[in-house]
Amino acid sequence: MNETRRTDAILQPEELKPAFELVNQAVEQLDRVLLGRSELHRMVMVAILSRGHVLLEGLPGVGKTALVKALGQILDLEFKRVQFTPDLMPGDILGTHILQEGGDGGREMKFHSGPVFTNLLLADEINRASPKTQSALLEAMQEHAVTLLGTTRSLPNPFFVLASQNPIELEGTYPLPEAQLDRFLFKLVVDNVDVEVLDRIISTRRRGEAPAPEWKMDAAGLNLIFSAMDAVYLPAPVSRYISRLVAATHPSSTEATEPVRLYVSYGASPRAAIAIAEAARGYALVQGRPTVGFEDVKAVTPSVLNHRLVLSYKARLDRVDSFGMIAGLLSTLDETGLNLPSDIEIVGVSRQ
Repeated sequence: MNETRRTDAILQPEELKPAFELVNQAVEQLDRVLLGRSELHRMVMVAILSRGHVLLEGLPGVGKTALVKALGQILDLEFKRVQFTPDLMPGDILGTHILQEGGDGGREMKFHSGPVFTNLLLADEINRASPKTQSALLEAMQEHAVTLLGTTRSLPNPFFVLASQNPIELEGTYPLPEAQLDRFLFKLVVDNVDVEVLDRIISTRRRGEAPAPEWKMDAAGLNLIFSAMDAVYLPAPVSRYISRLVAATHPSSTEATEPVRLYVSYGASPRAAIAIAEAARGYALVQGRPTVGFEDVKAVTPSVLNHRLVLSYKARLDRVDSFGMIAGLLSTLDETGLNLPSDIEIVGVSRQ
């Protein structure tokens, strides 16, 4: 009976259509504002649908800050930016208590909220701040709350952290600890654009200024896409595949491949499995599908796992990176768990 209820709850494509159109309209606006990054924009929208945080890694000038600003405008969310520097203190982000004189002449401690009390927080160059300041975001990112002097204050809903970092500038930086990296749903690499896109930018945009979005989503639209996201169905075989995929990142697992045993020191946590499941739902919605397929899992897995695998020293010597490890897992791990030959077609199962 439980299975029947779950099946009956699956959205029909026509029921998903209003949310699908809203999501794609938002992506189209991002495509208009920032040229040549369609796939990046779709992945950022998947993260928003999943209520997840995003770490954007790329060289200066590739549009990381502009992307987050445009996203805040399109989704009509309150946006704040913090430029992370070595002298930044936790109170500069979370807020602080100030001794003030009250109306009755007495003095009391009043809380003045920091920039974290917003919907969309851009943590610019997050790896430039000290570990103490970086850790100030841990509770905010996981619990959506801030605790100071024994008082816990909830953050606005929704709340997203989109952080940026420069992959090549190491002097004066503090690499993010694994515990904080694990709280980012995605780590997305923002690459340079090709010649054609560069030509369009310098030909149509003076001083590189992007146009303002022509459309924005209202609160009702945002609630609609979140409700649709919650209704996207995750079939049991796909759920099992996600579990096996995350287990296969651990060298001690029976699912682990030989390269994993050779090059991976520590695999992904259960939070990674949850992240893949949620992100796969979001990717299915962006594609207009009410049910998650194996192709959706494969599309989001590199962005979920690339910052969660701890590779061994031998991997560095052999120039093996996490993206290569994940690509190998996705190509060798059989979706069904039956280890069938790759040329056998399975009825009702989508395979890549």
